[in-house]
Amino acid sequence: MREGLFIKKNKDRWEKLEKQTPVDPDEMASEFTKLVDDLAYAKTFYPRSRVTRYINSLAARIYLGIYRNRKEESSRIVRFWKYDVPHTIGKHYRIVLFSVTIFCIFFLVGFFASVKDPQILDSIAGSGYVAMTEHNIRNGNPFGVYQDENALLMFIRIMLHNVRLSFQYFFEGVIFGIFSLRALIYNSFMVGSFEQLFHRNGLGLAWVLAVLIHGLLELTALILACSAGMILGTGMLFPGTGRRWDTFRQGAKDGVKLIVGLVPIFVTAAFFESYVTRHYKMPLILNLILLLTLASFVVWYFIMLPIRLHRKTKAAQAEVNA
Repeated sequence: MREGLFIKKNKDRWEKLEKQTPVDPDEMASEFTKLVDDLAYAKTFYPRSRVTRYINSLAARIYLGIYRNRKEESSRIVRFWKYDVPHTIGKHYRIVLFSVTIFCIFFLVGFFASVKDPQILDSIAGSGYVAMTEHNIRNGNPFGVYQDENALLMFIRIMLHNVRLSFQYFFEGVIFGIFSLRALIYNSFMVGSFEQLFHRNGLGLAWVLAVLIHGLLELTALILACSAGMILGTGMLFPGTGRRWDTFRQGAKDGVKLIVGLVPIFVTAAFFESYVTRHYKMPLILNLILLLTLASFVVWYFIMLPIRLHRKTKAAQAEVNA
């Protein structure tokens, strides 16, 4: 059979599967079997054709759908945070790793730039805020800014502010991810400059112990929000073997998954910043337990789980290819 006739014969069924994966398990298994037959035929007669790669990716997606539609994951909401969000991070691990690297680099740039020019922080955070922080340091209450407002009002204000910013950074990424990258650089530089402010006043470790109570979650979510914007933008810039519009649309879909999945993280970070960080003079052991618990969650959910799911995806694709 000629390739054109093969495509014409199966095109409608493939497009239907691409737009909507069957929900019924029996129907899904039946369609998967047909796709495997199509893939075997295509590999035999058109081994280097784009249609072979297309069928392979479609079969892999349905295979993963069969895997993750187990009974214990019947709840779509639970599955979204248990599977979809970490799977999206693993899928785009190169962009996430790039964002983490950029954050670390410009954190150090901000730190050392403030060593040479302490006034540089004024132009970033505002001279009023910096003056207030320095006043609190001189008065022996360096993190008093977290105690100056009603906890509930502070929680609502910070939560809404951070969620709004995360969506802003995401949508800014539509222009090839440039403005999402700029936002990441700006925030990284500012955090590094603030750490230097406390460091030169002998409070570098105190800053880590106090601010990271909420900062571990907040900064992680910030990095991933900017990553979501870059996922959106680079889908158009680097389409790979697919069509540019399809790649952009998939990048937008993945970016939305990630940014929506970060909302509970921003909410939790705002809670810690409003209700817990204000008690930064807590016993050291309690502080360390909090930090270790939060760090363990960040490492597990944003690093280990995405890696494990990404490896399972690769294994599933390899099984389909076999």
